Amino acid sequence: MEPQTQARAPQSSDRPDRQSEADWLQAAYELLTEAGVDAVKIMPLAKRLGVSRTSFYWHFKDRDALLEAMVNRWEQKNTGNLIARTEAYAESIAEAVFNLFDCWIDDDLFDAPLDLAIRNWARNDADLGQRVDQADARRKQAMADMFVRFGFDQTQAEVRALTMLYTQVGYISMQIEEDREGRINRMPDYIEVYTGQRPTSREWQRFRARHL
Repeated sequence: MEPQTQARAPQSSDRPDRQSEADWLQAAYELLTEAGVDAVKIMPLAKRLGVSRTSFYWHFKDRDALLEAMVNRWEQKNTGNLIARTEAYAESIAEAVFNLFDCWIDDDLFDAPLDLAIRNWARNDADLGQRVDQADARRKQAMADMFVRFGFDQTQAEVRALTMLYTQVGYISMQIEEDREGRINRMPDYIEVYTGQRPTSREWQRFRARHL
């Protein structure tokens, strides 16, 4: 068995002049979404950033700490923003779902490649799998609560929430590519399918103006 070695503590001469913790996280994100979690290793990251391996330890205790930071980024951005959009002010269920649909259009709100990478990683990591299940439960509950606020009974709210959740996970997993305007123009029809109500022209135009 190969002997375990401890990483040398970074010295003052190792302090990176240019690369920040955010730079390491971005490089890790790129490797994770391009090639999966097994590709996220310190030496390839250092080469990608053009710095020494030891400079990594100014920002993270070890590789596990970096991976934990990536999972936290996913939880905060994707699940956090999704829940926030379900709670945004709306005067109708159609407007509320349009608020949620902002996540599917705005990459600053929801990162689809990261969602896919995390789910793929979780297939071989039981602990992460539990966190994905917890995140999905939070997303489902937030969407169901949104429907309940607009008069849907609990059963209908949960079924509609699950339909939206499963559809979006499938959309991401299939890595569907479609032009932005075409996808946006289909949103009123999705609203009608998910809610049983056609959005008003005013609701549709407000949503469209946010994204086109």
